[in-house]
Amino acid sequence: MTTAAPLPRGQNLAVLAVAYLGLVGAGFQLGLMPLAALSATRELLGPATPPGVAGDWFARYTAALMLGAACGGIALGWLGDKIGRARATGVSILCYSLFGGAGTWAGSQEQLLALRFLAGLGIGGMWPNGVALVSECWAGATRPMVAGVIGTGLNIGILAVSQLGRMRPVTSDSWRWLVALGFVAALIGVIALLFLPESPKWLASRGAAAKPATPLRELFAPPLLRTTLVGIALGAIPLIGAWAASKWMIPWADTVGGTAHPGLKAATQGWWAAGAIAGSFFGSHLAHLLGRRTAYFAISLGAFVLTSGIFVLSQPLAASFLPLVFVQGLVSTLFFGWLPLCLPELFPTRVRATGTGIAYNSGRFVSAAGALGAGALMVWSGGDYARVGVISGGVYALGLIVIWFAPDTSKKSLDA
Repeated sequence: MTTAAPLPRGQNLAVLAVAYLGLVGAGFQLGLMPLAALSATRELLGPATPPGVAGDWFARYTAALMLGAACGGIALGWLGDKIGRARATGVSILCYSLFGGAGTWAGSQEQLLALRFLAGLGIGGMWPNGVALVSECWAGATRPMVAGVIGTGLNIGILAVSQLGRMRPVTSDSWRWLVALGFVAALIGVIALLFLPESPKWLASRGAAAKPATPLRELFAPPLLRTTLVGIALGAIPLIGAWAASKWMIPWADTVGGTAHPGLKAATQGWWAAGAIAGSFFGSHLAHLLGRRTAYFAISLGAFVLTSGIFVLSQPLAASFLPLVFVQGLVSTLFFGWLPLCLPELFPTRVRATGTGIAYNSGRFVSAAGALGAGALMVWSGGDYARVGVISGGVYALGLIVIWFAPDTSKKSLDA
């Protein structure tokens, strides 16, 4: 492979800033419907909508976004290996911002559902391209720190949504303004598309003597097949846990708080996002300190205990609820600092964006199924959020087993 000359310091900082802001915008979209879904449903279906039906529609929005993100992560990750990480990052941001913002004009549940799927395409593409670009531009000892910074981007966006919701309560008469703010990120997409420097490692890989016929073919054939399958499992477990279990705390708080406590759902999301920012930052440092596999095992154990515990031992109006939400957010999102550091290490440069995209986003297919399953459980249980949360939270226990099938990449260089 041709030697990759590093970018100047200023260009490296520009790469980090644009990738970070792109992930903040993606986080805004991820945090949007947990806050606005029940309000949108009450407007579009009527205020007398039963809690079980409203919860089922929240599950559908979640599933649509996860399916879109899964498809986008694979397709736009592949695009990043073909045309470059920087341009594919710009395409991803424009996709989620334009389709996400267009939800402000939705006239039915079905229209909003379709737009959430299309926004998900861009969200899915943002993560593998942004992470691959930053990982390749920032090498050596700085990578755990940079991975931690990148890991916080999504949760900063989720926190921003919650704080906006606290400043102006999101109700059935007032939720479209929040959706319209998704358009703001389009400016970052234009900057990325036109001005962002490309990864030197990706440029150098274009001159390699031997190239795979397609990245997908190489990833799903020996010797990378086993690594790809393990990577998919490692990315799937935290995503399924987040969307089939953790995110139910917010509509649970909305249902219990009702009109007497209209700010409780925003407060719940805010406390969770505050914990998540810390968790997603320190996850990469924990992986660096304990080793990749031991850290993942410890995170899985903590997330399983805390997620089950919060639904069993507390409830939204209890004094213990918000502090437990903070701690659960911190521990369960340590995964999202671990993933941007460790997933790129599994794959060679020529297929890194595609491999990372598949590993991270394939779990969204299962997440979508899990969210729909949780929605069915919600209808079956008559709106019992605690029961659904406990059952769904069991997915974290799978991480205690899967991680030991992964290679230890603690000392692996990204030059390959």
